[in-house]
Amino acid sequence: MKSYEKLLLENKAWAAEKVEDDPSFFQRLSTLQAPDFLWIGCSDSRVPANEITGTQPGEIFVHRNIANLVIDTDVNLLSVLEYAVVHLKVKHIIVCGHYGCGGIKAAMSNGDYKQVLNMWLRHIKDVYRHNRNELDNIKDDELRTNRLTELNVVEQVQRLAKTSIIQRAWKEREGPDLHGWVYGLKDGIINPVYEMKANSPIDPLYVYDNI
Repeated sequence: MKSYEKLLLENKAWAAEKVEDDPSFFQRLSTLQAPDFLWIGCSDSRVPANEITGTQPGEIFVHRNIANLVIDTDVNLLSVLEYAVVHLKVKHIIVCGHYGCGGIKAAMSNGDYKQVLNMWLRHIKDVYRHNRNELDNIKDDELRTNRLTELNVVEQVQRLAKTSIIQRAWKEREGPDLHGWVYGLKDGIINPVYEMKANSPIDPLYVYDNI
């Protein structure tokens, strides 16, 4: 059996189990999507949003990319954000990184990962540069990588707050709240590291006054 064929078999078994437990599960799911959460996570296959939070299909709207970045020229990310905020009206947005992230480790090196990845990883290098004094004083490599992972999550949450999408939502409905979490691969525990409630202050330079 080919590896992808096993996935199809597992899918049939999963669907059958869901129907056995709840005969109307898929009918109900197909008619409504009303999640409270937008999850911006890493593409790493070891960090599945639903599984690590114990949630069911339909409860979390998900966007994933390498190292869970919020980049203001990323149309993919911004379209997901706008749909989640404007149409789904999510109450919380979670940026979730994870300790042991390959993207974070790559950004801390001087390796050439070719043009596209170099361009992507430079956003993480910028986070390091802005926090160089703190990070350079951490002598243990793993602890320094872990701290950059946390600081990267903080930066992405702050970038969300700088978007007109979030600022308009904060003005119109005083939501959503923004959360920065880091997941531990070694213990499966999520560590909350940062939070911005709706209408939290940001640098005035980034505030839109005509929305």
